[in-house]
Amino acid sequence: MVILRKPEFSDIAEVKKLYEQSTSFHQPWTYAPRDYEVYISQENRYFVCSATNGNILGTFHISGIVRGYFQSAYLGYEVFHPHQGKGYMRKGMTLLLKEAFEELHLHRLEANIQPENLASIRLVSNAGFVKEGFSKNYLRIGGLEWKDHERWAIINAMWTEQHT
Repeated sequence: MVILRKPEFSDIAEVKKLYEQSTSFHQPWTYAPRDYEVYISQENRYFVCSATNGNILGTFHISGIVRGYFQSAYLGYEVFHPHQGKGYMRKGMTLLLKEAFEELHLHRLEANIQPENLASIRLVSNAGFVKEGFSKNYLRIGGLEWKDHERWAIINAMWTEQHT
């Protein structure tokens, strides 16, 4: 069982340690934050935590929210080593989508994923996201190299159909 919670400044030491122990697992998909205070204080960042001991297992970040007629945002996420492959992020994604669609009242959530990142693609696909396309040189990962990404999205109506 997992819970979703907002980060606190007291989490910085644990998060730094988690990124350090996850370096070989995360790269080349993602890199540790350069500024942990900024990372912790990002609006709409959530930690996936163990419901039994509170340990941080992974993170989600809803960013780039555009309101008005768009009501859409981007989703980023990471699971921390050694918690991958245990279903924590799948359970966390269910909680995150509830937050995005019921609390933030988004219409659409988009995740952009490097095509070789099969675990990430499985996560969004199993959550109801649909592959919409391919973006060449979409994102500069870790400030190092421009990477191609697949564009996956879910809209509120699709999620609501699955949960009613």
